[in-house]
Amino acid sequence: MILMTVEEVAAYLAIQEIRVERLERESLLIAKETDAQGKPLFEKSDVERYKQLAERLGGL
Repeated sequence: MILMTVEEVAAYLAIQEIRVERLERESLLIAKETDAQGKPLFEKSDVERYKQLAERLGGL
């Protein structure tokens, strides 16, 4: 399992970090763990699947 930080997810999806946090709050991206500062960590495969779905639905 490869975990990605909010910053890494934002860079991968080419969106702002605040938007990644909103996706997590709205349960569109599910955090697997939290880091020492309490920020969510996401599994890379989940992020990749979300990106594919978003692109099929018309983009991020």
